Amino acid sequence: MIPKEILRKVRRIEIQTRHLVNDVFAGEYHSVFKGQGMEFTGVREYEPGDDMRTIDWNVTARLGRPFVKKFQEERELTVVLMVDASGSGRFGSVERMKGEIAAEICALLAFSAIKNNDKVGLLIFTDHVEKFVPPKKGREHVLRVIREILYFEPRGRGTDIELALRHLLRVVKRKAVVFLVSDFLDSDFGRVLKIAARKHDVVAISVEDPRESILPATGFIELEDAETGKRLTFDAGDRRSRAAYEGMARIAREKREKTLSALREKVVNIRTDEPYVEPLVSFFRRRAARLRR
Repeated sequence: MIPKEILRKVRRIEIQTRHLVNDVFAGEYHSVFKGQGMEFTGVREYEPGDDMRTIDWNVTARLGRPFVKKFQEERELTVVLMVDASGSGRFGSVERMKGEIAAEICALLAFSAIKNNDKVGLLIFTDHVEKFVPPKKGREHVLRVIREILYFEPRGRGTDIELALRHLLRVVKRKAVVFLVSDFLDSDFGRVLKIAARKHDVVAISVEDPRESILPATGFIELEDAETGKRLTFDAGDRRSRAAYEGMARIAREKREKTLSALREKVVNIRTDEPYVEPLVSFFRRRAARLRR
């Protein structure tokens, strides 16, 4: 049985995201994510200027005058939320942890999807593929997806993005919009990311905390790797120690950016100490502007 606390949290997230979906994201989602092709809707009589390639020769021969096929964009999409549930998501130095912000972003994207009558699926991963919820439509299904993100207890603590992407390629056969939500504390997934990006419309949403890059000038602190459990006593009051920490963080960030460059401009960077709405809206608008060119 799902605890009442989780149900209240799901309800709170639904209320919070409803305003954003209805007002801030109105039209943004629809304009940037297209359907999978063109759907035949019928025929009409030929008019001067119509493309000759659209003539329906069977109807034309039967009726003795030219008719053309009518099409409309196939609007329905499949959206898959790939959510990193590794131990590092349970870290946050501001008000909320990275995993909590990731859950709210997923809720926002999921409600945007069902508002446009799209299907939503979920893939939760760590260093295992933890859970896969096949794509379906409807509010009740989306509420289940959000409950899973909040309530699910993963087996693993590490991160294996390559494993998760390979599973995605096996189970999602038709082209989908894939939101890969992670802090990307992993390596060696660049090749399979390129493969996935050729088959699906992959958007990376990177969630990071400021303390992962810069430490305050305090005294001795104990750091723990949330994925391995290893602990280290660190002198944050020492300038050279802080510089070494920041240097390692910079190298990791540059490596991550190089790997995600395979997605070109389909990367959204979120920080726990800043509102996440603006980066998402900016991404939608940049993408819409590119599509209009």
